[in-house]
Amino acid sequence: MLYKEFSFKFHNTTFAGYSWKPDTIKAVIILIHGMGEHTHRFADFVIPKLIENNIAVIGYDQFGHGKTEGKRGHNPGFTTILDTVSTVLNKSKEFFGDLPTFLYGHSMGGNVVLNYGLKRDTKVKGIIATSPFLKLAFQPPSIKLFIGRILQKIAPSLTMKNEINPHHISRIEEEVVKYQNDPLIHDQISPNYSIAFIESGNWAVENSQDLITPSLILHGTGDKITDYKASVTFVSKSLRSQIKLYKDAYHELHHDLCKEQCMQDILKWIEMQME
Repeated sequence: MLYKEFSFKFHNTTFAGYSWKPDTIKAVIILIHGMGEHTHRFADFVIPKLIENNIAVIGYDQFGHGKTEGKRGHNPGFTTILDTVSTVLNKSKEFFGDLPTFLYGHSMGGNVVLNYGLKRDTKVKGIIATSPFLKLAFQPPSIKLFIGRILQKIAPSLTMKNEINPHHISRIEEEVVKYQNDPLIHDQISPNYSIAFIESGNWAVENSQDLITPSLILHGTGDKITDYKASVTFVSKSLRSQIKLYKDAYHELHHDLCKEQCMQDILKWIEMQME
């Protein structure tokens, strides 16, 4: 396995990128992380499982996250987030050639990949979304939403706390502690993330019937951060989507008690799309 760190410039921002290349490659995953975290949180379990199955991975820290430069928890706009995916897809072809490629997004990243599939000509083999941020499982303080919508028009880069409770990411206490002690994790969010993702999540659910790329959504019924029922609604209207629910599982399926089953389901689905 060959690991590589790289950077790329987009929208006046230097992005931190990472790639993992197995000795033999049959497919490529573009990995897009969730709110407040970074790509390397998938390097302890998800990425090794993909590498073992001859799937290369290319990931990047999103605007305002990880080692990518810029204000923590802020982005220039939702369109630029989708444009970044296009940039990384081109980078993937540069690194790995024209291989079957899948988009894999978690939480906020799940919102990104599903909206990308709906709004762009993806030409990817499939889309995988774990615990996608289509709708929150909790109601943010109404005053924050009110202020957020005003700030999005007059001061879109102003950040507030994102209201994520670390104890809601996993039922495994060790994973919660790792999350709390990770220096690259932050709890900041600007209106260009909070309001834009609430609105784009609603839009995706309302328009899921237009998704033509095969998609797999995985969600835990015990998720206290994003609403699994929104995922169910999304799939119920989309002929090309499937859903896998995990009873009582929390938000980070890949760090929860069901992680082995979750990865088995993802790998099996990828194999089916390759047939």
